[in-house]
Amino acid sequence: MYDVRIPVLIIGGGPVGLATALFSGRRGVRTMLLEKRDSTSTLPRAPGLQARTMELFRAAGLGADIRALEMGDSHAYFEGGIIKVNTFADIDNAELLEAPSLDGPTVSPERVMGCGQDRYEKVLVAKAQEAGTDIRFGTRLISFEQDADGVTAIAEEDSGKRFTIRADYLVGADGAGSLTREALGVPRSGRGTVFNALSIYFRAPELEVLLKDRKFILCYASASGTLMGLSRLHGCDPWLAAPIYFPEKGEKPEDYTDERCIDIVRRSAGKDIDVEIMDKVPWRGAQLVSDTFRVGRVFLAGDAAHVHPPAGGFGANTGIHDAHNLSWKLAAVLQGWGTDTLLDTYDAERRPLGKAMSEQALVRNRIRHGYATDQDKADFVDDVVITLGYRYRSSSVSAPADAKVLSPDLELTGEPGTRAPHLWLRRGDEEISTIDLFWDSYVLLHGPDGADWAQAATKVAEKLGIPLRTHAVGADQELRPTDREWTDVYGVGPGGAVLVRPDAFVAWRSAESADDPTAVLSDVIARAAGHVPTTV
Repeated sequence: MYDVRIPVLIIGGGPVGLATALFSGRRGVRTMLLEKRDSTSTLPRAPGLQARTMELFRAAGLGADIRALEMGDSHAYFEGGIIKVNTFADIDNAELLEAPSLDGPTVSPERVMGCGQDRYEKVLVAKAQEAGTDIRFGTRLISFEQDADGVTAIAEEDSGKRFTIRADYLVGADGAGSLTREALGVPRSGRGTVFNALSIYFRAPELEVLLKDRKFILCYASASGTLMGLSRLHGCDPWLAAPIYFPEKGEKPEDYTDERCIDIVRRSAGKDIDVEIMDKVPWRGAQLVSDTFRVGRVFLAGDAAHVHPPAGGFGANTGIHDAHNLSWKLAAVLQGWGTDTLLDTYDAERRPLGKAMSEQALVRNRIRHGYATDQDKADFVDDVVITLGYRYRSSSVSAPADAKVLSPDLELTGEPGTRAPHLWLRRGDEEISTIDLFWDSYVLLHGPDGADWAQAATKVAEKLGIPLRTHAVGADQELRPTDREWTDVYGVGPGGAVLVRPDAFVAWRSAESADDPTAVLSDVIARAAGHVPTTV
């Protein structure tokens, strides 16, 4: 009846779909991915990879492969911030619009890096295939139906051949115009289209001279009559310029011939330089968030779930974080130790974050274009909070119901719902980060006087069938901190303990010991994996 049977079917072969396949495969879940393009991206889109994104690649075992794609030290470009000029020839008088904090040695073991989607997608494809993903380029989704036991989808190859796939779950990572979302009938809320822009990819060797090796994430020029952003975070040709156009004035992408684009670049440059147009791609800067990220056995991720202006570079990164959150939960359910309630936490955790990030992108857009209100400026949250300091609220974490998704300042102190703090540790002769401990199981970290927590956690996890490891942390323990005291960083005493999920987010914390640690953890561990708490 079915041509293919697979646990997880993924629609969309961009960074989000490929990350879902990779993260699932590295956890032993077989996936099939359908991508209507005939290859990976040929354009250097989404060039900024955040520290948290690099942490996820690191945990999946390909951090070094992605880092090897970096051309020189791209961190200097991020340190240059967002600047604005009249023309690029006027770079000495550039105005600094934003100087975002992005990472730091006490924040993460990783740093942001620049690399075009055209290069890192190839690595993701190769690693996902190594992990068992069946990737079908030149293949599009035609339709799907779901029932209580799974999803049946019909796909079509470029040749016209159709085949039927039966999957336990389907993930729609098929972009802003998601067929998956439309088929589900999921509405979106938000401000809609904020502006229209055209990405112009071009070569212009003389720009190197005009810009005097000035490093920046993005440089805006206003001389062409409309604000045009310039970037080359990906580290090599071509340059990327993105002028805004106005459909309400009758303007349309077809009006932007190569000659007109060359003229725009030259006027922005302030000099009659040689320009070669490589490609042009129209797009909309919109703010829309799906009203739900889950309908039965079908999930939405990345732009299919939330779209926002590119200010901040949150798009692909947020989507990759969606993929990670969802993939470990799907693996948990498919491997028998997670529950459907755990899958519900994907929407509970990622949708409020998607909304908060899209609002921050709008704030940045208004600031950069010069029409921010005082409230916009007050609402502005630094990039490092948005990318590393966000908080989850769900049944899987023992956090206050009123905890803010984004706090004004970075607060990675071991509180439930936040990413576990980074701390350098010595394990034998090896130096690792706490972040390296979290991937395929829950982890209970405890102080030198917290052995009772470890014994109780092991007992509870074994009864529930939940994978869990315990580690003692301290000067004379298995894991020995090398840069700071773990009790200070994680907010616990010598007898305290912290339960961390496979995605490195803290599920629960106790500053000290308890009279009955088994009773406490019977509730905590069960809830963390979506089980109904029972007495052990």
